[in-house]
Amino acid sequence: MRSMGAEKIAALVNTFGMSLISVSKEMGVQLSLVKSEVAQGVNTSGSCCAALVGVVGGGLQGTIVVMLDEPGFGAVVTAMSGGMIQPSLEDPVSMSVIGELTNMVSGRALIQSSLQGVDVTPPQIITGAGIRTIPTQSPGIRTFTLPFRVAQGGTLYLILSFHG
Repeated sequence: MRSMGAEKIAALVNTFGMSLISVSKEMGVQLSLVKSEVAQGVNTSGSCCAALVGVVGGGLQGTIVVMLDEPGFGAVVTAMSGGMIQPSLEDPVSMSVIGELTNMVSGRALIQSSLQGVDVTPPQIITGAGIRTIPTQSPGIRTFTLPFRVAQGGTLYLILSFHG
């Protein structure tokens, strides 16, 4: 696999961040990036749920993870379901909302980045107190955490990990 340059990775990180903001806005969730807390590596304190999708093909290999703290989870599930689904970490339907958000964001970002031949895996949904993601320590893996404040309360973390 050929190496992905820093410019391409930066463009992907920006595209995924902008896709998250636009998809969320369409679903009734207002997000704002906390620029001062954007970090290389993983920094997701207080997360209680996550949806992870793999991205592969077209010279790209990576993982996209949306993680939320409990207030953020409640705000996103309530907004995206129009108040029809009661947010509960024990409810598979409630949890599937986070998987759907991750799918929508990944799809939009990959379309906007004009990458050909790229596939996204179905989301894996994870819940638990204080869950965290541990980035692969392999050479060539670049991981970034983009924290977003949810206007309705809480924090959403977008973790992007690309091989390049």
